[in-house]
Amino acid sequence: MWLARTTLFLLVWLFTSAFQWGFFGHRLITKLAIYTLPSELNGFYKRNAQAIIARSVVPDQRRYVILEEGPRHYIDLDLYEHPDSIPRYWNEAVERYGEDFLEDNGHGPWYTYFTYRRLINAFAAKDHLNIIRLSSDLAHYIADANVPLHTTSNYNGQLTNQHGIHGFWETRLPQLYSDDYDFLVGQAEYLVDPHSEIWQGVMQAHQMVDSVLIVEKLATEKVGQKHKFGYEDRGRSTVRVYSEKYSREYHDLMPKVEQQMQRSVKMIGDFWFTAWVEAGQPDLNDLPEQEIASDSTELKPSISPVRSHEY
Repeated sequence: MWLARTTLFLLVWLFTSAFQWGFFGHRLITKLAIYTLPSELNGFYKRNAQAIIARSVVPDQRRYVILEEGPRHYIDLDLYEHPDSIPRYWNEAVERYGEDFLEDNGHGPWYTYFTYRRLINAFAAKDHLNIIRLSSDLAHYIADANVPLHTTSNYNGQLTNQHGIHGFWETRLPQLYSDDYDFLVGQAEYLVDPHSEIWQGVMQAHQMVDSVLIVEKLATEKVGQKHKFGYEDRGRSTVRVYSEKYSREYHDLMPKVEQQMQRSVKMIGDFWFTAWVEAGQPDLNDLPEQEIASDSTELKPSISPVRSHEY
């Protein structure tokens, strides 16, 4: 399943990239998370903000050159008989379900936690390049975990004849309305149990899946299929998009995109701060600004494939 999903995302990515469309949400969320950090950390993150924000979309780009990357972005909770009883630790999950099942149906929560643990090590070593890379990766995975459609096998509405709902929820709505969102989420806080925080976020997002899809049908019925889509100029091209009328109707019926973006911003700041505390609160003021080029080397994984680690 994950290979088929990767193929679909590749097609979507190729289409959207051609029109400078996409990645908006990840960059915005990562940028805002930097402002949640306390003074001991925000100096380093602000100096390296350009690199950290730019790299926040690299995990999506890696999907198309690294086969292991795809399952790190989601978990199909609806394919588990009892999602609440899923083992929270990787080894226990492997023992119960087997690695093939976890690979096929996504292992986002486990990999997110593993990325967090690697960030602790990078902080402890004051490895500024890996702090940047892993901070960006962690921001991406946490933001994905807070998207309801990253928690279901019906990730793009393909099982309910609602194709396109994924990009609509993740990209179209934030681009149209995020300027009006309240992103004053408070300062980053230390997490006593980061493992549980990841799973609570995923489970909370999953509870919204039915509403995300039901509201799509309600908005379509109210606006009408004829007015659901429109056209916008993208550079020299004109592209078909969800109309502003339909988007507003959906957004008014389900104003949850703002909530999930807020949760993502706060959660990312909390995890960055907690990793730094767990590393012994190293002084990062002497670390230089790092410019990371957007070339093929950035598509290499900053951490090894999932099968070679325990987390």
